[in-house]
Amino acid sequence: MIYPDRAAAGRALGGVLGHLRAADPLVLGLPRGGVPVAVAVRDVIGGDLDVLLVRKLGVPWQPELAMGAIGEDDVRVLNYDVVRHTGVTPDQLADIELVERAELERRRGVLRAGPPIDLKDRTVVIVDDGMATGATVAAACEIAGLHEPRRVVVAVPVSSVEALHRIREIADEVVCPLVPRALGGVGGAYRDFHQLTDAEVVKLLRPTASRETDQ
Repeated sequence: MIYPDRAAAGRALGGVLGHLRAADPLVLGLPRGGVPVAVAVRDVIGGDLDVLLVRKLGVPWQPELAMGAIGEDDVRVLNYDVVRHTGVTPDQLADIELVERAELERRRGVLRAGPPIDLKDRTVVIVDDGMATGATVAAACEIAGLHEPRRVVVAVPVSSVEALHRIREIADEVVCPLVPRALGGVGGAYRDFHQLTDAEVVKLLRPTASRETDQ
């Protein structure tokens, strides 16, 4: 299965999340790539829409491979297997984390028009465009859990087998229509997997906003 783009993937994902409609869910997209998926999911199942800010900690010489992730509320999750197998040093990890924390704060200023929607006692649906290691989504689950939601559901269009197993241990429910035996990369499941700009994400989150941003 190949998704035409993230919006199409979100519509397909929303089609298997109909059981959540009655829960008045809070759909949280992980910027940037998870936002168009989340918008399409919310259009199908209803509820509220917001973002949950997380940043992948990529291996310095292989940035797409996550050795961990950081997020709002000072959450930090490490994939110790990746750190060990790649030989990343503590200094290298600290340098990457410093850069990504700065980017996290920058995105907070650009993407948030106001305070985040309260997660307490809500059915929270965490949406990304896919999971390779699961590190970023694991950080998102940890952040969500700090705010006492009723349930945490993770919904992604595509995932590796390993990431799916990892996230099933920490989320109340995981929904993923496409789990290839071998996932070379999340982008391989999409025809259009371009890197979104801040302006595209802002337009999706606040369609009437006149403010224009770019990366």
